[in-house]
Amino acid sequence: MVKVVLINPQIPPNTGNIARTCAATTTQLHLVGPLGFEISDRYLKRAGLDYWPYVDFKYHDSLDAFISYHQKQEGRWIGFTKRGTYNYIKFQFQPKDWLLFGCETQGLPPHVLDACQAKVFIPMAEPGVRSLNLSVSAALGLFEARRQLGYLG
Repeated sequence: MVKVVLINPQIPPNTGNIARTCAATTTQLHLVGPLGFEISDRYLKRAGLDYWPYVDFKYHDSLDAFISYHQKQEGRWIGFTKRGTYNYIKFQFQPKDWLLFGCETQGLPPHVLDACQAKVFIPMAEPGVRSLNLSVSAALGLFEARRQLGYLG
């Protein structure tokens, strides 16, 4: 099953909302530090409500730690970026993909994007809008992957 990876998230409610989405879909969530908040942050807990026990959650204190962890796993890195090559709806997801999302202010770092096997974007009609909210983007990407893979039960 696909996994969601947040690299250096900065806003606790976004991460809490994504955790709730991962809990509802039994999707593994990876947080890659440094984070812009403490794991015990009350806003993080509040956004995730009482669903944290249902989140299959892994914390990696650095990108190097996450890379080391991933090297023992299978699957492609799919980077979500406004400068992606593929529209996320037209991209063909695979069951072992890792959906990577960067921090709210800067997105994925260039060296992480370079390491991705594919870069996808979520189209937006208004060019003046820089980006969607991180939790919205993660939900859109995750649910499209699940739809394609037949996991909408």
